Amino acid sequence: MKIRILESASQDLIDGFHFYEKQSIGLGNYFIDSLFSDIDSLQIYALIHPVYFGYHRMLSKRFPFAVYYKISEDEALVYAVLDCRRNPALIRRQLDKF
Repeated sequence: MKIRILESASQDLIDGFHFYEKQSIGLGNYFIDSLFSDIDSLQIYALIHPVYFGYHRMLSKRFPFAVYYKISEDEALVYAVLDCRRNPALIRRQLDKF
């Protein structure tokens, strides 16, 4: 299965990188590596994740982030990578934009 990270999710990853890089030099790179590893696992585990707000939600293994995706034909489309510590109403509003 192919994985496509949409522009919105790419921006979420960049924002997360900057946040963690400010916390400690190198932590931003670890964040990106970890999240890409999680996203790559969709090749095997797509569709096993529960649905929230109309999207499958995969929780990151190392950071408090969730990957929101949908399946379209033979492709996993990653719409957002959001911080789970946010208010759920804000997460829903962000996902409703798509």
